Amino acid sequence: MIRSLRYLLLAVLGVMTLAFTACGDDKKDSGSSSTGTSTGRSSSDQFGATANIAAAKAAVESGKPGGKLTMLAASDVDYLDPGKTYYTFGFEVGDAIGRELYRFNADTPDKASPDIADGDPEISSDKKTVTVHLKKGIKYAPPLTREVKADDIKYAFERFFSVNVGGQYPGYFQDIVGAPKKPTKGVQPISGITTPDDQTVVFKMAKPLAVQLAGALVMPISTPVPREYAKKFDAKNPSTYNTNIAMTGPYMVRNNAKGELVGYKAGKSISIVRNPNWDKDTDDRPALLDAIFIRTNATDANISSKQVIGGKSLVLDTNPPADTLRQLVTQVKGQYLSLPSGGYRYFPMNTEVKPFDDLNVRKAVMAGFDRDAARLARGGKYVGDIATHWLPPDFPGFNESGGLKGFPDIDFFNAKNVKGDMTIAAKYFKAAGYKSGKYEGNETLLMVGADADPGKAQAEVARAQLQKMGFKVRLRLVPQDSVYTAWCQVPAKKVAMCGGAGWFKDFNDPQSMLEPTFKGSLIARDGGNINYSMLNDPKVDAAMNKAALATGEDRLKQWGAIDKMIIEDAAGIPFIWDKTTIVRSKNVKGVANPYIALWDFSYTSLN
Repeated sequence: MIRSLRYLLLAVLGVMTLAFTACGDDKKDSGSSSTGTSTGRSSSDQFGATANIAAAKAAVESGKPGGKLTMLAASDVDYLDPGKTYYTFGFEVGDAIGRELYRFNADTPDKASPDIADGDPEISSDKKTVTVHLKKGIKYAPPLTREVKADDIKYAFERFFSVNVGGQYPGYFQDIVGAPKKPTKGVQPISGITTPDDQTVVFKMAKPLAVQLAGALVMPISTPVPREYAKKFDAKNPSTYNTNIAMTGPYMVRNNAKGELVGYKAGKSISIVRNPNWDKDTDDRPALLDAIFIRTNATDANISSKQVIGGKSLVLDTNPPADTLRQLVTQVKGQYLSLPSGGYRYFPMNTEVKPFDDLNVRKAVMAGFDRDAARLARGGKYVGDIATHWLPPDFPGFNESGGLKGFPDIDFFNAKNVKGDMTIAAKYFKAAGYKSGKYEGNETLLMVGADADPGKAQAEVARAQLQKMGFKVRLRLVPQDSVYTAWCQVPAKKVAMCGGAGWFKDFNDPQSMLEPTFKGSLIARDGGNINYSMLNDPKVDAAMNKAALATGEDRLKQWGAIDKMIIEDAAGIPFIWDKTTIVRSKNVKGVANPYIALWDFSYTSLN
């Protein structure tokens, strides 16, 4: 979450560089150039996107097979179940053990490549039908042996909408004919998905949205799930498929004869080995490593980053802490990759929790909040440009959203008050009825943040910012994966501010950046909710429904206007347009996955 699609929409929409990159929640970590640049890339690309493509091509052409890679991770994946995961780490592991219809390969990051699909999606002239043909010869890992067939894709989509599974990004697929508008009891058939034969899947749309659907087919929902195997797990609430998944990638989580994932120790480790049924002739990836071991309890990021920099065969799962990041970028040089993430980090304000139910209070907080202080907590200029609105640089709709300057006519949030302006904040506090120009109420705000840096430091800065404005704040620090799955995604917990939210493109279209996080009709009150602000503005929803059907420059203008509407609603505080810096040991030939800007296990190798 993520959680993308790159040039697939270009021909039809006429404006997009359809770059699939995972969305998802804190679907990533980051790093970037200083405020004032126009691209969000660092001034030098020596260790950026160009270097990553070169390393990926070298892995394909002359990479040496063998060896075991260890990754140190501060927390666990959200889910291994491809129908449930919506967190960048889940996408990273899922990409190694599973295959989607389309994926972004590290050596060709600007075009989504067919993975399970045998060629590009076929889109009808009325933009209401998408047809995908499947490759032959793709088999499931043991204990299954059969080939993937079209019904496995159909079932993957159908189970996604079951309350037992709880797919977390239904908005992209709700316009498939027959798709449920709310979670179903059990897995129900979707009439708009048909399988004329074992190698063909046809999606029928109720609206001319086939291009957007085609773009979203890089997401984990398109990972095949064998109906006859998974249905017994999906019959339970919640589904137990998460620890019994059928895998199709070059790798597999170690399992037993029953298919149980004995290599997955929740909160401790994930042991990944080669899939003996993987056929390299059906896959573009070199898959050079023999094994990957992931420690998911390496909670001290300072220690982990030093172990990786000075060790062997190690990688870090995300950004190192601020001090280490500065040292790394200025002194170490060759042991990191720094890539634009295609997303934003922000502090959502829950509009259903007092006093954030008052628009003027939210505007006051946005005005007085020091965005630069929050950025410094993550690593300063190396982690991204300071955000002035939602859509990031190098992204469709960025210029239509005001570019780097944002919206100068919005006095409470613009490029001039990145360090906060308490005079403007006082204006809005007074408009809310607080004569002192600060908050005077008695509520104690619940903030939930990660218990490891840089997320911990970021949440502590946010708490200090609220306290200086008169708020009482109770900061609860929990493991990174729990920030979302157990707290911020659960409306019943009444989290006033998520102390470390991030959102990264599901595909390179402004709809994927704004709709999941701010569309009121997509609020999931039973859990798995992505709209942390609980923003439910009918004007915003109506504008999104209209913009979803637009094409070309008009589409970008409409989504740019929606960006402004969300800022005017003061739904949250975007403070970084994110960049990810990932770290490796000297003997690791590290390659990043362009979809999520994290390590790509299927391209990375050892010296």
